[in-house]
Amino acid sequence: MSKNDNALAQVQARAGTTPVSLGLILGSGLGHIADMVEGESFEYGELEGFPVSAVSGHSAKLVVGQLWGQRVAVFGGRAHYYERGQADAMRVPLEVLKGLGAKQVILTNAAGSFHKDIPPGDLMLISDHINFSGLNPLIGEATDSRFVNMTNAYNSEMRQKLEAAAKVEDITLKSGTYSWYSGPSFETPAEIRALKILGTDAVGMSTVPEVILARFLGLDVAAISVITNMAAGLGDETISHAHTKSMAPIGAAKLEKILRRYLEA
Repeated sequence: MSKNDNALAQVQARAGTTPVSLGLILGSGLGHIADMVEGESFEYGELEGFPVSAVSGHSAKLVVGQLWGQRVAVFGGRAHYYERGQADAMRVPLEVLKGLGAKQVILTNAAGSFHKDIPPGDLMLISDHINFSGLNPLIGEATDSRFVNMTNAYNSEMRQKLEAAAKVEDITLKSGTYSWYSGPSFETPAEIRALKILGTDAVGMSTVPEVILARFLGLDVAAISVITNMAAGLGDETISHAHTKSMAPIGAAKLEKILRRYLEA
């Protein structure tokens, strides 16, 4: 058996084989949503092939169960490329999600904004991305399925439903292009100026590898950034991981309302 088969068997042995409707991957400061799921919880360290992430602000566990009327699989944290130099660090978790029956996945992250009208505390629905890192989680994949069509990576129907959920909750949810910077150091002002020319609206150190993997696996994708700071050179705050964690709960409260409305609908 492969690592994903073993991990899937481990999860289903305790959580059962009833399919989940979707998966959620939570970014920095958003792991509390995993604690709201009524079901079985698994530390990443106990599941074969799962990454062991040590990034503060992430809760490295998978919870399978009921959340706001839906059976879901919630990943309380993610592994990042910058931890061990592995762009495909989340491949096994996403393969397990696929094995659990999910058809779609919603990803969240903390990001830096390029626009004053998307300030810290706001949310940005990702409409497209720029892989500024140049890395790819499918490098080494031996089959022709590695040539994934990314034209419509972010599912339009899911985005429309998330926008509708935000409107009902009276929450501003602007759309934009997200750029993946490998990290762990933050971007320089010169890099931010370059990214702005390329059409970036927000920048962060995650999500893009998982989107590529999810599309490779045939999952529909949507993603939302919680804006925690202005990008380097565009604001007055001192950019740091501590600042990211302190600001994330402001946007997380809005995100929670949108996700609740989305799932209940």
